[in-house]
Amino acid sequence: MSTEPWLTDEQQEIWRDWLSVQTRLPAVLNRELQADQQLSLPDFDVLVHLSEAEDNRLRMSALAEELNWEQSRLSHQVSRMEKRGLVYREPCPQDARGSFACLTDQGRGRLEAAAPGHARTVRALLFDHLDADEQATLAGLVRRVLDRVAVAEA
Repeated sequence: MSTEPWLTDEQQEIWRDWLSVQTRLPAVLNRELQADQQLSLPDFDVLVHLSEAEDNRLRMSALAEELNWEQSRLSHQVSRMEKRGLVYREPCPQDARGSFACLTDQGRGRLEAAAPGHARTVRALLFDHLDADEQATLAGLVRRVLDRVAVAEA
């Protein structure tokens, strides 16, 4: 690890490209979901996590952790989704202060309708132009960065 405080020109270019990808890729995915099913990318993320959970419900705190969101952000997101009939909240019997976010039939239907187009877009933008070795390299690099971020978060 370098003690030099500045990035090299090459590192600066990579860093700026990384920032551009993390801004532009979600924007494209969001536009696709909006046009296809009037869902936002955060809507889709919540619906996916709930659809994969036992009984299609998760405690709000667990969902926030899975999404890596602040509790307040999730609460506002779920409130917006409740108004549209995609999810509902259910009190937690073991903890009067806690609640579950639950997937509705309408939410499941919207997710199932949106998922194929979303998967096609992700594949087209991220995977179709990479061969198997490049995908494995990308996976390894992303995991290494995430491991370092986890250490920094601890």
